[in-house]
Amino acid sequence: MSALIDSYQHLVFSICYKMTADYFASEDLTQETFLSAYNHLKDFDGKYEKAWLCRIATNKCLDYMQSAGRRSIPTEDIGMEESPGIAQRYENTPENICLEEEVREILLARCRSLKPPYDEIAKAYYYDEMDVSEIARQKGMKVKTVQTQVYRARAMLRRLYGKEKGA
Repeated sequence: MSALIDSYQHLVFSICYKMTADYFASEDLTQETFLSAYNHLKDFDGKYEKAWLCRIATNKCLDYMQSAGRRSIPTEDIGMEESPGIAQRYENTPENICLEEEVREILLARCRSLKPPYDEIAKAYYYDEMDVSEIARQKGMKVKTVQTQVYRARAMLRRLYGKEKGA
């Protein structure tokens, strides 16, 4: 097993890093890959060890990317709950209202710049803050289809916002 680790440690880490773009997660996933390989070493026939390890690493990364913890978005700010007076004062300042309007205008413009049907889906989901099931019902589509389109629209919006950052 140590020969496998010595030979393929950098390759497995590279795969994990390219898939997750997270250095620390890649370290953990590399370790999980070799742990899984060790646990299934008795099932391995000894051929194509490089491809075998690459496949394990890829599967570990896919599992990581799809995990529920990675997709969940915190919905409450604990600090804001403790002092609602501050939160209310912060939200109602003219500057913050103006900034929020500007951010929403940019978001709307970015949503509209996407190609159909992602433009309408992104606007409904991100700008109008509609639930996936509401969008599906309104458009007469399946929920899974809308979820897929929201996922793709998110990727397109990330690229748009990323281009602005890089410019």
